[in-house]
Amino acid sequence: WLKPFWLQAQDRSCRSPKLVRSGSHRERCTDIMVKKFEVDPSLQAKMHQYQIVGRAAPTPKNPVPKIYRMRLFAKNKVLAKSRFWYFMKKLNKAKKSGGELLAVNELFDRAPTKVKNYGIWLRYQSRTNTHNMYKEYRDVTINGAVSQMYSEMAGRHRAQPGTIQIINTATLAPSQCKRDHVLEMHNSSLKYPVIRKVPLVAKKLRTTFKARRPMTFVR
Repeated sequence: WLKPFWLQAQDRSCRSPKLVRSGSHRERCTDIMVKKFEVDPSLQAKMHQYQIVGRAAPTPKNPVPKIYRMRLFAKNKVLAKSRFWYFMKKLNKAKKSGGELLAVNELFDRAPTKVKNYGIWLRYQSRTNTHNMYKEYRDVTINGAVSQMYSEMAGRHRAQPGTIQIINTATLAPSQCKRDHVLEMHNSSLKYPVIRKVPLVAKKLRTTFKARRPMTFVR
């Protein structure tokens, strides 16, 4: 039997000709599309801090080239190496094909459980010009602060990650902070409401409606 043209279009979009002949085509196509959804792991990757040491390859004209050490932030080691050669090409025209890496190490914070103030000096390329910026964040690690910076630059300034160049990062004392959203957290008498957890009711006692509204705060 011949299918109507609208069933043929649905057949191609669903890519399941056997399911088209059944009654509920839309439901079955939805089940196929929603059944398996995998998130790209690169979208959930966190920023890491790397220290890369490298130089241009030795030549008869320059047998002992100058060694450069850079502290870079990237999602993985491959992107960190690519970023290193990006800056090396600007510094001394050394490319990956005409250079060598001496060391690639990942750096970690000494106190990853203590909240600190971080200052980040950066430069980014917009659609019209190059801009310098200084930003402050509160986080437990420098990697978390840099991740906040990339998210904020993407949201507020539509900056592409590849156009952002981190010039310097520093851990700041409370007296060195300038931004209001960081200074307001330095108040020693800062208080937050304590939320009381509602005890889990036994399954046989659960009901949709209650005679009294549950109390979820501390008096």
